[in-house]
Amino acid sequence: MPTVRHQSRACRGIRWPAPHGQVSEARTGDMATCYAASRAGVLVVHNVAVPDTGLRPAGTPSLTEYSIECLDAARDARERAFCGTFGAGLHRSTDGGETWERVGEATLPASVTSATVSPHDPDVIYVGTEPSAVFRSDDGGDTWTELPGLTDLPSASAWSFPPRPDTHHVRWIEVDPADRDHLYVAVEAGALLQTHDGGDTWEERSPSTRRDTHEMAIHPDVPDTVRAAAGDGYAESHDAGETWAFPQDGLRHRYCWSVAIDPGDPDRVLLSAAASARRAHTSASAASYLYRRTDTGSDASAWARLDDVDVPTGEGVLRATLAGGTEPGELFALTDRGLFRTTDGGDSFTRVDVAWPDSFRDRTSRGLAVV
Repeated sequence: MPTVRHQSRACRGIRWPAPHGQVSEARTGDMATCYAASRAGVLVVHNVAVPDTGLRPAGTPSLTEYSIECLDAARDARERAFCGTFGAGLHRSTDGGETWERVGEATLPASVTSATVSPHDPDVIYVGTEPSAVFRSDDGGDTWTELPGLTDLPSASAWSFPPRPDTHHVRWIEVDPADRDHLYVAVEAGALLQTHDGGDTWEERSPSTRRDTHEMAIHPDVPDTVRAAAGDGYAESHDAGETWAFPQDGLRHRYCWSVAIDPGDPDRVLLSAAASARRAHTSASAASYLYRRTDTGSDASAWARLDDVDVPTGEGVLRATLAGGTEPGELFALTDRGLFRTTDGGDSFTRVDVAWPDSFRDRTSRGLAVV
């Protein structure tokens, strides 16, 4: 469990070229735009695929007066993004991050810890909060309704977030790309829950699931395969969450934070990890790493640590938030040192040539959306 909030999803952060997945971006012409969220604010970076021609201005970070928790956006509504804060509610932009307004103030709790735009309809948004609750909007964020019953589950009495042990929150919400009513909801800490009817009823946590899930990812081509980065290790399901496996071979650091899948290869998975929450989230003692694995059934490879791929890792580096891009082989890693992009599935990265705010240094990344 992190010593600071997340999630994201980072609240969110991954959506695919098709209307499926989990990343959020916005485009300028045909070029992708990244919404990059730090604890210290939100930066919008345009034209990330343009060859290096000197630092491109990224504009002034927005929402800098708040403690950022999460972020998401949708490719089908690229100018609209949602950002959750701790203590100041949910904020929405409808102009590509130029301006933001608070929404749902009369309904949503003040601390919004996860946000997800449905891959089936960009007007449907889910948010998770502290204390743990899930809310849904069907009109692009104008109005909100709570999906009741989450904390009525028997395991709820055992949920607890160690830095604030008297409470807990929804860290991540993942929508099944093949079934709009099937949601995965990760409570930090204590449960990975599911609903198959859009939140009318909730299923108790499975004995085989992780208890501290931070992020999840599903490739739309294989919607039954679910990847999860958790504080108690990596997990994956190949039957839409019915059962779970825990391939850890080669994964030396098992406090896992963020997971992303190659848009062109649903078997290629990137993972950010550290030895502990303190090593992941605290700048004075940070040491975090990137791992990659190719999952091909019985021929699945072990996790390989990516040490020399031009992304800062190791001692002094806070954990990365990862996101799939818009083309095969394209993935992004967001850290306090910058935004990094690979086009070869992680063999090598280049730093996106954007002036990086000093205020983002030594502050954890909270979400990444590429559209």
